[in-house]
Amino acid sequence: MAEQHTQQEHNIPQHVAVIMDGNGRWAKRRSLQRMFGHRSGVEAVRAVVEAAAEQGVKFLTLYAFSTENWARPKIEVNALMSLLVDAIDKEEPTLNRNNIKFTTIGNILTLPQKVQDKLKGIIRSTEKNTGLTLVVALSYSGRWDITAAVRQMCRDTEAGKLRSADVNEALLASYLSTSGMPDPDLFIRTGGDLRVSNFLIWQIAYSELYFTPVLWPDFGKQHFAEAIKEFQKRERRFGRVTEE
Repeated sequence: MAEQHTQQEHNIPQHVAVIMDGNGRWAKRRSLQRMFGHRSGVEAVRAVVEAAAEQGVKFLTLYAFSTENWARPKIEVNALMSLLVDAIDKEEPTLNRNNIKFTTIGNILTLPQKVQDKLKGIIRSTEKNTGLTLVVALSYSGRWDITAAVRQMCRDTEAGKLRSADVNEALLASYLSTSGMPDPDLFIRTGGDLRVSNFLIWQIAYSELYFTPVLWPDFGKQHFAEAIKEFQKRERRFGRVTEE
């Protein structure tokens, strides 16, 4: 039993993906505007990034803004973009101090130019860091990711760089925005909803799913640790038979 317990303690997921849900409901329960929830959500991001780095997670991907979120009221979208710029300015020194690399996935060209410039700056500033890689999904959806990958594969086929006989799962994965990253071992969604909401839908095919009713602004280090512990209890067979 002691050996099994030790193995579980060292079974840290390489890649954790998180849907940060519940900011708006958190604010509504306090009779506040939705943006107060989003601002409080930034504090939760800081706590979870710290927790992931301390636990030894290699990649942490946060679903910050989906392609569907563009349909939200313009005033809320603009406020979210301003909040993102402010967060980058405030957190960049901390990321470098803690050896954390920052990168993004998604249709970044659809973001306001100021946001694009800030993202380029923090990516460049942290690119040599070797600790946790923090991946922020912006203007992202799983279907967009797959569609963009297939479109590029078609271009390469038309250019004679690719043959249909070459296409397999590994090749398609290399065209996705997450190319070079391991697939998520653990998928966390806060806020109580039990769906994946078009997030990393190719990549989470064998992820362990963890749903919690805790609203994102209330999700802290202890909650992240609980998700890791639950992951460590699970047996990942990937379609194989359990070894006796």
